Amino acid sequence: MNITAGIFKGQKIMAPDEKITRPTLSKVRMSVFNTLQAMIDFEDKSFLDMYAGSGIMGLEALSRGFSKAVAFEKHSKAAQIIKTNFKKFPLHPELKIGDALKLSQKTSEKFDVIYIDPPYFSGIYEASLEAVFGLAKNIVILEHVTDIEFKNYEILKQKKYGEKYVTFLKVQLH
Repeated sequence: MNITAGIFKGQKIMAPDEKITRPTLSKVRMSVFNTLQAMIDFEDKSFLDMYAGSGIMGLEALSRGFSKAVAFEKHSKAAQIIKTNFKKFPLHPELKIGDALKLSQKTSEKFDVIYIDPPYFSGIYEASLEAVFGLAKNIVILEHVTDIEFKNYEILKQKKYGEKYVTFLKVQLH
């Protein structure tokens, strides 16, 4: 896999075994960041990749101008690959290991952009959105394959890629 744009464009990174993770395709990564760039300025912004897999979304964020990126991953083999990938870059994201659904118990830090891409058909889309509700400063992006109830979120934009959707959300404060 290669980083698609920015200061690290073209740099290769390793991906965990596809039995462990399912990497976001380069065309989807490009589209996510291009759409996001039309919504916010990346300078001095923070990015959280909730189910990091290879760590590529955090590296893409830093490559494109985010000042901070945090990768959150539960699977130990994936976390080892993320560590290896991050060592290749001078601006490396922070890696947190643990259950993403308990994220708000692990940190009170707020993030400008939160990217959520849980294992498909895991049934944890809504729980993931609940887990980041108090941590989202600006935009939450959810990659999903099933219909979701976006309770407490406003849909800003939704795109479809084959069977999957990428939905850009904003927290609705009541």
